[in-house]
Amino acid sequence: MDITQARTFLAVLETGTFLGAAEKVNVAQSTVSTRIRALEIQLGQELFVRNKAGAVPTRVGLSFARHAQAIVRMWDQARLSLAMPEGQRKMLSIGAQPSLWDGFLLNWLPWMHTHASEVAIRAQMIASSHLLMQQLTDGTLDFVVLYRPEARAGFTVRQIFEEQLVLVTSKKGQVGFSEDDYIYIDWGPEFEADHALNFPDIAIPNLHLNVGSLGVSILANSPASGYFPLRIAAPFLEEGTLSHVPGTPTFTYPTYAAFADDLDPQLVQTVLDGIARVTELAVRNISPR
Repeated sequence: MDITQARTFLAVLETGTFLGAAEKVNVAQSTVSTRIRALEIQLGQELFVRNKAGAVPTRVGLSFARHAQAIVRMWDQARLSLAMPEGQRKMLSIGAQPSLWDGFLLNWLPWMHTHASEVAIRAQMIASSHLLMQQLTDGTLDFVVLYRPEARAGFTVRQIFEEQLVLVTSKKGQVGFSEDDYIYIDWGPEFEADHALNFPDIAIPNLHLNVGSLGVSILANSPASGYFPLRIAAPFLEEGTLSHVPGTPTFTYPTYAAFADDLDPQLVQTVLDGIARVTELAVRNISPR
């Protein structure tokens, strides 16, 4: 089996049709059929049941998916390692939701640079938990941090901490929610759903931001309010720059790390050690001193 066969197999599995796979890997449909048939001959097993609706994986096909994903991941790792700068021997592709970069994983990056300088890191910000899990499954990402993981065979999921988003304001003396100075900050689909449920009358906020750090800057320079992770808001609350808006809900989201079972154990441990350290600092920020 070669890498093109493995990628083609995964494309058929993902799209559910040979035509869809052909479009995904940019070859003719007949080429997809030839590759899958050659792979089935090599394995001595049928991988898909073909019908008018498309291609349905057999039990063997589903079992083989893990191995195909591992092969593609190892190939990508090998290819990227040849292009890595001198002194770096490993590659890690990590993805997370926007709120988990801001004030959390952005602190993890310098920790990795200090404690694991041999690891080259490719980082991505992706809002959807489902898309993060999909890219983890297909090998595009090695490690993800997110609010709502999906249980999938061959992958480990660990809770790392519990996120709280609170409504804070820099407007002195504000006693309740005010739409006039409210900034909507996009912390991802989970927050969007909870926000719509609790604030149904805010159809179009006066200001909409998709980068949380910009919201902090605005609150620091003008009277305004917005939702922020408590770990980000805590230092400003303690010094009195910001205050809680009373009578407003707090949104709580358990936060998880997910990675493939066959990811390099030493690399996994290094990443988790770094995450544990920045989690400790984040928790310390929101704990009474």
